[in-house]
Formats: sequence, C-alpha cells, structure tokens
Amino acid sequence: MLGRLLVTDDSKATAILRLVLGIVFFAHGAQKLLGWYGGPGFSGSMSLFTGYLHIPAPLAFLAIAAEFFGGLGLILGFLTRIAAFGIAMNMIVAIAMVHRTFGFFMNWTGTQKGEGFEYHLLALAITAFLMIRGAGAFSVDRAIVTASPARQPELVRS
Repeated sequence: MLGRLLVTDDSKATAILRLVLGIVFFAHGAQKLLGWYGGPGFSGSMSLFTGYLHIPAPLAFLAIAAEFFGGLGLILGFLTRIAAFGIAMNMIVAIAMVHRTFGFFMNWTGTQKGEGFEYHLLALAITAFLMIRGAGAFSVDRAIVTASPARQPELVRS
C-alpha cells in the first residue's frame, strides 16, 4: 500500500511543478500559521475564516495545515500525493465558499470586490497531475521507493 502511494518516476518536469506549487503554498501557509511574510498568523487567520468567511473552525484549521504542511511536503517530495490532495481540497473549498461569486478572472485591474477562481483551477490541475504521477525527481518519495526496489510497483502511465 505504501509503495503505491510513494511510487514515482524520475521526471525533472514533475519535480519542477511539485517544487513551485510547494513553494507557493508553503508561503501562503506560513502567512496563515506563523504570520510570516506579512500574514495574519494563526489566530488572525482563524478569525478571518470563522468570523468573516463563516468557515467552520475544524475546516479552517485543516485549510491552514494543508497549505503549510502540504507545501512543505511538496517541497520535500514527501507523501506528495497526500500533500497534493490536501491542497486540492483546500482549493475546492476556496472556490465553493469564496471565489466563485467573483467569477473566473482574478482581480487584475482592481475593479472587482474579490478574486476570481482562475488561480485555483491552475492549482487543481497541478495537484491532479501530482496525485496521478507522484513526486518526480529529487524527492523523498522516490528515495524511499528506490531504496527497496523489490517492493517497487510499476508507475501506471495514462
């Protein structure tokens, strides 16, 4: 079971997608959890999610954790499919609860009251790719699987 979760190829292109998405979400998660990069920190984020956006506290906590720890997992390539799944769920909830009301496009000109969901769709596409293909090159997942080649399942190609 664990082997199927970790299996991946040695693709550098997959690693680039994983690393970039991981950096983006780690930074957003660090804003929400730790207050880094000018973010509100944990209590400020929880207040925003539960008070202003009316997201239940357990889901708000999971969103913060998915961004921070999912981003960290993607950067390391550790449990990549689980990290990508957490970020995907976060993006689905963000679209459904907040961004769909503002339409497709981001607020490039500052004329909308909020941001559309185009960014979230891109993140969903990348997470879907990572859940299918795995972590790619330079990942902890690959190192674990290749350390025991007798147990390594074949990568399913689609």
